Amino acid sequence: MKRLTADELRGKYVNFFVSKGHTQIQGKSLIPENDPTALFTMAGMHPLVPYLSGQEHPAGKRLTDFQKCIRTSDIDSVGDPSHLTFFEMLGNWSLGDYFKEETIKMSFEFLTSPDWLNIPLDKLGVTVFEGEDGIPKDDESASIWKSLGVTRISYLPREDNWWGPAGTTGPCGPDTEMFYYMGDAPCSADCKPGCPCNKWLEIWNDVFMQYNKNASGEYEPLSRKCVDTGMGIERTVTVLNGKSSVYDTEIFADILGAIEKASGVSYKSGAAGETDKSIRIIADHVRSSTFILGDPKAVSPSNVGAGYVLRRLIRRAVRHGRKLSANEMRLSPIAEVVINQFKEAYPELKENSGFILKELDKEEDKFMETLQKGEHEFEKLLPNLLKDPRKIMSGRLAFKLYDTYGFPIELTEELAAESGMTVNREEFEDAFKKHQELSRSQSGQAFKGGLGDQGEEAVKYHTATHLLHKALKIVLGDHVAQKGSNITAERLRFDFANDAPMTSAQIKAVEDIVNDQIRKNLPVSMETMGIDEAKASGAIALFGEKYEAQVKVYTIGASSSDFFTKEVCGGPHVERTGVLGSFKIQKEQSSSAGVRRIRAVLEP
Repeated sequence: MKRLTADELRGKYVNFFVSKGHTQIQGKSLIPENDPTALFTMAGMHPLVPYLSGQEHPAGKRLTDFQKCIRTSDIDSVGDPSHLTFFEMLGNWSLGDYFKEETIKMSFEFLTSPDWLNIPLDKLGVTVFEGEDGIPKDDESASIWKSLGVTRISYLPREDNWWGPAGTTGPCGPDTEMFYYMGDAPCSADCKPGCPCNKWLEIWNDVFMQYNKNASGEYEPLSRKCVDTGMGIERTVTVLNGKSSVYDTEIFADILGAIEKASGVSYKSGAAGETDKSIRIIADHVRSSTFILGDPKAVSPSNVGAGYVLRRLIRRAVRHGRKLSANEMRLSPIAEVVINQFKEAYPELKENSGFILKELDKEEDKFMETLQKGEHEFEKLLPNLLKDPRKIMSGRLAFKLYDTYGFPIELTEELAAESGMTVNREEFEDAFKKHQELSRSQSGQAFKGGLGDQGEEAVKYHTATHLLHKALKIVLGDHVAQKGSNITAERLRFDFANDAPMTSAQIKAVEDIVNDQIRKNLPVSMETMGIDEAKASGAIALFGEKYEAQVKVYTIGASSSDFFTKEVCGGPHVERTGVLGSFKIQKEQSSSAGVRRIRAVLEP
C-alpha cells in the first residue's frame, strides 16, 4: 500500500484521470454561486450541478479536479477520529460519456493497482443500492465489482446508497461506495460495510445519475446519464498511512505543533481525552476559518448566514483555547501555519493572508469583549440566583446568556460552580436544540444533493445580475467588483466592493440604466473561448476566481463587439432582456467591511 502525503495523493488522483482522457478543471469558491440552498460548497460536485443537469461544460465530457469543501452539519462531532468541518474532495465526472462499468473499473484500478494506491483487496469492501420505490436493486454494479474480485459487497437502502434529487424533482440515482477496513483483519467471513464491528471507513463514492424524478413522484430513465464521484483526501491519507485518526496524519502535524506551542499543552496521538479533543477542535476550526477567510469570495464574521458559521467556528476555537491554557492563546499564529502548508495548492490563502490574520484577531478581540459582558450579566443575576435554596440555575436563563451575549454554557457552569451552584443542563439542551432546528431550517438543507434553482424565474434574475453589475460600474466606478450573489425565483441578492452607502440618486440611476437595457430587448449570446481571449475581448472576470482554460462568455448586446456587458459565467441566461420585466432595488446596505449588498426584484 502506498504511503502518501495529501499533496502526493492530490497529484496522483488528477494524473490518473488525466491519463484516462479527463480534463483537469479548477476547483471553485467555498461560497456557492447563485445557490440559495447552501451557505457553503459542501461537496466536490456542487459547482458541477448545472453541467450534471444538462448544460455543456466548456472543458468537455470527462472532467477531474480537487475541491475545497465546508460541511458543518456534524460540527458537534468534530474532535472524534474522522469528522472535519473543512475537507478536500477529489472528483471525476462523466457528462453523458461513460457509465457504471468504466467508472467502477477505473475506481478499482486507482485503489488497487501497484502503480497507484496499491490497497490490498482484502481491505476493500463496497456498498450498492438495495432497491426501493419500484427501482430495482443495483445488481449491475455488484456484478462489476464481483468480476474484479471484490467479495465484500453490501446492499444498503436509500439513506446510504442514493443521491438526490435535491428538491422534489430532478436528476437522481443509486451510488456505490468504497470502504477500507480499519482493523487488522475482517472480524468474520461475512464482515463487510455495515457490519456491527464498525471498522469500515468510507473513502470514495461513485454516483450514477440515471433517473429523473418527475412531479408525479415517478422515476423516469434519463437519456443522458452522468457520473459524479468523490474521494475525501483526509480519510484516504489516514488509511494509506495506517493511522486511526485524520488528526494523526501529516496533514495536521504542523497545525497541532503550532497549537502546542501557543498553549504549552502537548497533544497525545491517538488519545481520546478532553484535552486532546480540544486541540483537535482548534486545529479543525482554525483550518476551516482560514480557508473561508482566504476564499476569493470571502465572508467576514457576522450574525447571519455564512458569516455566522464563521463566527461560530472562530469563537468555538477561542473557547477551547481558554480551556487548554490560562494564557491568552491567539489563533492567528496557527492560521499562519495553515496558510504556509496549503499555499501551493490554494494560492489564494497567501494572496489574502493579511485579511485572514486581521479578521481572526478582530473577531477574537470582539469575543473577549462578549465574554466580559456575559460575566458582568451573570454577576448581576447572581444575588437572585443565590436565593434559590436548591442552588440550581435555570437552563432557560443559561440559554439566554448564550443566545443574547454569546456566552458559552461551559463558562456559565464554571461561574455557577464557583458560587456553589449547578446549571439545569437538560433544560439548556432542550432550548439549544430548538434553536439549532430553527437555524438549520433557515440555513438550507444539508447537502448530498443541492441543485441551484435552474427554473425560468431564477434564470431571469441571473441575467439581471449581469445588467446590475455593469450599471454599478457605470454609476459608482470601475472599482466595483462582484463579491457574491444569491438568487432565488423571487429575488436577487448581489454583493459588491464599495466603501460607502449608495445615495438615493445613485440607486435610481442604477435602476434606470438596468431598465433601459431591458426596454431595448437586447439579445443575450454565448461563446466558448480561452480565458485570456475572453479578458482581451472586454469580458468581466472575477478577481481571484479560478477559471478553466476554456470558459463560457455571455454577451448582452447587439454583437460581441457592440455590447452593454460581457462576463465570464457558467450561465444559464435568457435569450433577450425584454422578458425580464421591470427592475427594482428594494434595499442597499452593508454586507461587511468594504462590501455593500443590494436586494432587488423583477416586477411584471
